[in-house]
Amino acid sequence: MNDIARIALVGDRSPAVRSHARIPALLEALRVRDGLDLDAYWIPTEDAGTDLTGFDAIWVLPGSPYRSESGVLAAIRSAREGGIPFLGTCGGFQHTLLEFARHVCGLARAGHAENDPHVADEDAVVIPLACSLVGHEGTVRVTPGSRAARLLGAERTPARYHCNYAPNPRHLDLLREHGLTFSGTDESGEVRIAELPDHPFFLATLYQPELDGDGTRAHPLIAGLATAAVEHAGTRITAVPAPA
Repeated sequence: MNDIARIALVGDRSPAVRSHARIPALLEALRVRDGLDLDAYWIPTEDAGTDLTGFDAIWVLPGSPYRSESGVLAAIRSAREGGIPFLGTCGGFQHTLLEFARHVCGLARAGHAENDPHVADEDAVVIPLACSLVGHEGTVRVTPGSRAARLLGAERTPARYHCNYAPNPRHLDLLREHGLTFSGTDESGEVRIAELPDHPFFLATLYQPELDGDGTRAHPLIAGLATAAVEHAGTRITAVPAPA
């Protein structure tokens, strides 16, 4: 029997955000089809700065601009530093780069143009897209041997987007130098997937895998997060001392 894993769904829950509406069915599919039980908790971004170390996975969902940038960044940092399985999609991807730039690369003034339209270009880690990707579908090429490729079982994957912001190319080399791997690009070479190879599970996508299919089966990246969460739960439970 699998351990029940606690997952923090970080985002400002709204019926207007399509990906949010998909979550319950995806969690049920993981339970029924994959035998993975997740005890999911929605965490508003204003509350995400509290201690999340008791969770077995953290998923930062779409829905930016978030009510609390600092809360989202705190949740991502908690997962990154605490070895907690992590997935960030759409806005979660964008803020993953922002958190990494500030707290790993030392770019204290690193900013996101959606949160701060007046951020200087040399400080903007996330910038407006020249062409909106809202409603766009495309193909992502995945680096062979990466975690994303192993989970997908392929080196190309369809992708559905709903975003207007993407990484600023001027900062990508610095992010790479500090250990962030960009393991997926679109057909024109623009970054679409990021991961930390040395982390138990740390993956972020600019596209929204939760919108894949008809919602009755979890995308492989989401199933991967769930599997990592259950494994984390098993380790956490095993580590608790037995009663005397």
